[in-house]
Amino acid sequence: MGLVSAKEMLNKAVAGGYAVGHFNINNLEWTKAILQTAQELQSPVILGVSEGAAKYMCGYTTVASMVKAMLEELNITVPVALHLDHGTYEGAKKAIAAGFSSIQYDGGHAPIEENLQKTAEFVKICEEKGLSLEAEVGSIGGEEDGVIGAGELADPVQCKTIADLGITMLAAGIGNIHGKYPANWQGLNFEVLSQIHNACSGKPLVLHGGTGIPADMVKKAISLGVAKVNVNTECQLAFAAATRKYIEEGKDEQGKGYDPRKLLAPGFQAIKDTVKEKMELFGSIGKA
Repeated sequence: MGLVSAKEMLNKAVAGGYAVGHFNINNLEWTKAILQTAQELQSPVILGVSEGAAKYMCGYTTVASMVKAMLEELNITVPVALHLDHGTYEGAKKAIAAGFSSIQYDGGHAPIEENLQKTAEFVKICEEKGLSLEAEVGSIGGEEDGVIGAGELADPVQCKTIADLGITMLAAGIGNIHGKYPANWQGLNFEVLSQIHNACSGKPLVLHGGTGIPADMVKKAISLGVAKVNVNTECQLAFAAATRKYIEEGKDEQGKGYDPRKLLAPGFQAIKDTVKEKMELFGSIGKA
């Protein structure tokens, strides 16, 4: 199966009361680990690519070509969307041209009038090309690719205005942040999430900053309309810890342990384990 829009998988998730995992990819190992896990567990999946990661991997066309080739070579049959994460106006245009099947135009930092205008432009483009589109209201806290947000609470009225443009899914700030959560984090604001869910008439909602949010909070967010949960930092931490353990145990100095295929294997498995754990939490296993 080739790349698909995220629209059908997210609408099914809303109807079924579960969420689809959006896992950011950073290289070949990341991509392979996530795809194989999704196939083994028969779960739909969204591969997220930040603009920084796309640049690191030699551009949007390189990323799209790699993912499409992997789908074929690995015989992936579950639904897979390739999604631009926190795309700028220019970045979204480039990802669309490169063959991504899903786009986030992040106008959450811009004035609402500009956000509405540019989101409406992407609604038209994505409808014509059969792509899914994620919009954002209220910046997400923490840092991602140098963009820092304070963790704003989105305005439900603005959320409805954006949702009514015809977007596929909406990311709204509800106290969530990117990266590790600080000890004094106040938790997700479920009152605001409920208001947004009601205002947007069941439109699939997106929870950014999925790393570190307690499982009970994630489940409650899903019950209030969250159909897509973004995970990145947790996979990075798992990969780093497994790789560190391998080297600290001196395994890279045993035989051909320095071979990157062996050196990266523990981290690769750690990503698979993390993705499986998240798919179990989100309830997407067997939903392909």
